[in-house]
Amino acid sequence: MSTRERILDAAAEILRTRGVAQATTKEIALASEVSEPTLDKYFGDRERLLLAVLEERLPGLSRVSVRPGEGDVEDNLAELAHAVLDSYQRAIPMLGAILADRQRMAAHRTAMSRHGGGPDKAAGAFAGYLQAEQTLGRVGAETDPDAAAALLIGGCFHEALLRYYAAGPGADAAPRTFAESLARAVVRPLR
Repeated sequence: MSTRERILDAAAEILRTRGVAQATTKEIALASEVSEPTLDKYFGDRERLLLAVLEERLPGLSRVSVRPGEGDVEDNLAELAHAVLDSYQRAIPMLGAILADRQRMAAHRTAMSRHGGGPDKAAGAFAGYLQAEQTLGRVGAETDPDAAAALLIGGCFHEALLRYYAAGPGADAAPRTFAESLARAVVRPLR
């Protein structure tokens, strides 16, 4: 296993078990058996490392390949929703502690923005997909892609939060059928 992979695995484990507030460069370096300067060499800063963990170690939109004009819109949105639901369900325990600390949250928000990350990216991806389908005539012209994306993403986040609340970080993954139901509820009125 490469040094970079070892660092990502160690950081992901710390995030999953102790949260982002405890994922210091010192702790990650110790767990991955490298020096802090080695972390900097591979990732530049802590936020870039955390973003790499979120992108590479959590399921999310990067694992889904849907293209406007291909497949069924409802099926494509279900695939996207299921990926985001999985990602949110795994990210909530990692990021929960940071939400309660205004200073850390502000610093995290600034750093993620600087690196092109943040929770708004999923809604933007869904809205972009819907706009492209709208241009192709596969989604109604009166549809508001941003509002439809917000409804779908909001449903995914809500379900992930409820699962975490009910069973903690070990909660069962939401079934694909739930994502399909969300997609159906959003898409069918758009036709």
